[in-house]
Amino acid sequence: MTEPETTYVGKACAYITRGGSQLLVFEGPGHDGLQIPKGTIESGERPRSALFREVREESGLATLSSVDKLATDVWSRRDSPPKAYVRHFYHASVHEPRDGWTHVVRDGGDEHGSEFEFSWIGVEEARERGFALDLDDYVHRLSGLANARARAEPAD
Repeated sequence: MTEPETTYVGKACAYITRGGSQLLVFEGPGHDGLQIPKGTIESGERPRSALFREVREESGLATLSSVDKLATDVWSRRDSPPKAYVRHFYHASVHEPRDGWTHVVRDGGDEHGSEFEFSWIGVEEARERGFALDLDDYVHRLSGLANARARAEPAD
């Protein structure tokens, strides 16, 4: 018997920090635990473009600065039928005064009408907590990056 072929799905994942020490997270619908903005890369779309689109759709944030690629990996969620996610992780900073907000997705896609409750947690706290879907796999890379970027940004 022939084993079914694995389906690969591209994902763009965003570690968004403010002030060099806080990470944007939400409690996602349908998953236990913290998540970060992320989503499926559409046909013909580049991962970086998907990142900006997904962040805007899920959080309402339209402006990101200092966007850097952190990692690409392949993560398997299930064996039957075989499905794997090619995850592209990025780090971006943002100047966002709100400490928390609710964003309702209005893109007409699968998540249309979903509400996302956003808040900030410390990068160090994020390193210690488990995220849904293993989305915390590269949080450890943020500590040095976020702090160096915060020192380089002009004070308000």
